[in-house]
Amino acid sequence: MKVIDILKKSEKTLFSFELLPPLKGSKGDKLYSTIDQLLEFDPKYINITTHRDEYEFRTREDGLIEKRVVRKRPGTVAIAAAIQHKYGIPVVPHILCGGFSRSETEHVLIDLDFLGIENVLALRGDGLKQEPVFIPEKDGNKNANELVEQIASLGKGQYLDPDLKNKASLDFCIGVAGYPEKHFEAPNLDTDLRYLKQKVDAGADYIVTQMFFDNQKYFSFVDRCRQMGINVPIIPGIKPIAVQNQLTVLPKIFRIDFPNELANELAKCRDNDDAKKVGTEWAIYQAKDLISKGVPSLHVYTYGITDNVTEIMKAVL
Repeated sequence: MKVIDILKKSEKTLFSFELLPPLKGSKGDKLYSTIDQLLEFDPKYINITTHRDEYEFRTREDGLIEKRVVRKRPGTVAIAAAIQHKYGIPVVPHILCGGFSRSETEHVLIDLDFLGIENVLALRGDGLKQEPVFIPEKDGNKNANELVEQIASLGKGQYLDPDLKNKASLDFCIGVAGYPEKHFEAPNLDTDLRYLKQKVDAGADYIVTQMFFDNQKYFSFVDRCRQMGINVPIIPGIKPIAVQNQLTVLPKIFRIDFPNELANELAKCRDNDDAKKVGTEWAIYQAKDLISKGVPSLHVYTYGITDNVTEIMKAVL
């Protein structure tokens, strides 16, 4: 079932979560264990992140520098299909611009359609660490707006090959990302919202937000979206703090702010256990507030950690 249809049919706040594919060389046991522990909360869909190729430079025995291509978490399509088949829960694999050509993207979407997967989250993705700005692949989509356009075009039977004889439509439900505190590359929130509206106008069915720790920023973001004519569901994404160093790491990576109260409590923590307790309590507060105000769904970034997510869900659902 498509995520947008699930949202439209529900009269209460739903629950979904996001998982990382296993690292290369690992099996799926831990992934399945994570899902097993969260099934009691009736997740309506599961997101699976995608990771692009990266480059590593290593010194060979002859002293020359060798450039190697590495993908640390391969197999998103296979993992998504396995989860949907095993649990009967719709999956939402992430589709990226970064690291993929338009042709590769089309092939992935064809594979997903064959496997009965009808939901995707369209993202630009991060640039390579060695690049100061995002650089698309040759013949790749430059931004999420172009990616949404390509996915939506397949829903009309429009493939890259104009001479293709069989042009079955591949009708995906398309989610996109929204940034309550703006994308770090956008000069201001108004500009970022214009980009977001372009994605919706291109065919996006719903928005899921980046993590935030101040609910008012989410509600203000929704209000501004509505004022701009963005009327699709906007799903809040929350991330429970799990370790002490996330107080400094998360703002650096995701360009987000911590409310003073949360930052002060985390600063008092003596170890990761203390930080995890504070993070769980804060996430419970966030979730209860969001649910009380009727958000369509609660999307939790788990990163494979379930004990705190379980505690949060038991407290709010």
